[in-house]
Amino acid sequence: MPRKMLKNMSEIRRFFHRNEDPIYFISATNFNLLGIDEWCKNFKYICYLDCYDGRHPNVFCPSEQPHAEFQSIEDINNYLLQHKEVIDFIKRRGGNPKFVFLMFDEETERLANELGAVVWFPSAKLRTSMDNKIETVRVGNKAGVPSVPNVLAEVTSYENLRETCDKAGIGHDLVLQSAFGDSGHTTFFIKSEADFRSHADEIIGEGEIKIMKRIDCRGSAIEACTTSKGTIVGPLMTELVGFKELTPYRGGWCGNEIFSTAFPKKVREKARQLTFKFGEQLRKEGYSGYFELDFLIDTKTGDIWLGELNPRITGASSMTNHAAFAHADAPLFLFHLLDFSKVKFDLDITELNSRWADPDMIDSWSQMVVKHTEDSVDIITEAPQTGIYKMHDDGRVVFDRFDYHRRAVESENEAFFLRIQKPGDYRYEGADLGILVTRGRSMTNNFQLNDRAKKWIHGIKNSFVAKPLPAADVGPVYSEPAFKIL
Repeated sequence: MPRKMLKNMSEIRRFFHRNEDPIYFISATNFNLLGIDEWCKNFKYICYLDCYDGRHPNVFCPSEQPHAEFQSIEDINNYLLQHKEVIDFIKRRGGNPKFVFLMFDEETERLANELGAVVWFPSAKLRTSMDNKIETVRVGNKAGVPSVPNVLAEVTSYENLRETCDKAGIGHDLVLQSAFGDSGHTTFFIKSEADFRSHADEIIGEGEIKIMKRIDCRGSAIEACTTSKGTIVGPLMTELVGFKELTPYRGGWCGNEIFSTAFPKKVREKARQLTFKFGEQLRKEGYSGYFELDFLIDTKTGDIWLGELNPRITGASSMTNHAAFAHADAPLFLFHLLDFSKVKFDLDITELNSRWADPDMIDSWSQMVVKHTEDSVDIITEAPQTGIYKMHDDGRVVFDRFDYHRRAVESENEAFFLRIQKPGDYRYEGADLGILVTRGRSMTNNFQLNDRAKKWIHGIKNSFVAKPLPAADVGPVYSEPAFKIL
């Protein structure tokens, strides 16, 4: 018998409360979809890293088996899907499994098919196409969502770059981005020939490059979900970018804040309108489900420009799915699951978006991704466990209690820390040590880290203890992975 149409939030929440299909989020950690298991029955996490030392009831981590060095999150997921303990776990639970991922490729799709599972995301081929920064500009142009004044062109030399920019009228103070890559790794700030020479190998021969006029801007992020009933838009968040206390990468993402007055009302409304238009265009391109847009907001003019598209859940998804509006209605990702479930539903998307735009629906949280920022390699001997930490009046940060709920943070003197690196792991420049989630802001009104945030970072970093590499290991230095796991 066909399911009846779901007509309101109450019925949608009840639908997932009674869900019988096993749904799995498979990734290095469960950070991106933290807490979704409490909204959706039979939702489990299959993870490579056990951030909870076996204490999270819905996280399954198989024992480590020999494997080739991972080069990407896709490699981790493909390893997990071929792991006997994972296969046994999925088969033992039965049902018609559904998989969601942070990242996946065609091999992941093949492995999922072998397990009789369905991937609840648009195909890897389509996602890769949408993830191309060059293509993002073109999709945005079709949707009426403008990018920073730019030109898309191959670059063969610095002279060629200058000629291209002269024709486009965007000057010579530039930001270049290649088609793919993590933030901070494939973004190049070029103002002189010397700047160009230092990145020439990463620019020349990379095909079309996005060449942008450099502007003084604030980074922001907004997540949305395009469904058969329209695009549902989350709140506009600030981005923490390039802080040396958190990341060694200039221009690298290192966290977010969510609070109702992060940007002027005019900017927030504009960002929501543009995100809705982009989501509707994505659906015309064949893409449906969860996505994130980065917007660049010009500090001088207030103009808002499209930065990039992430056609997937992201590191900011934990913030979006835990804000007050999510608890009042449902987390944004639940609408992704709803759309892929093919159950019929009818929602007034305009009314929902209007409600989520209300500042009363936004509370204030920050998350900081803490990386090892020193140019050094050693082996971790002690690492702070996942849980709730307190900051004393003298700035000391101490462990208070175990918890896997970030909402368990009671005040701005507490923080939830999700440990990524554990004793025995190599600590190297760029390694993700863990994630700090606090109530309140982590930046000043001028978008600089505030003192409280610096104390939290210092306190957590000081909780890690490491020893030098054994003499026999010093030669072949442990290499930095070419990807971030969040």
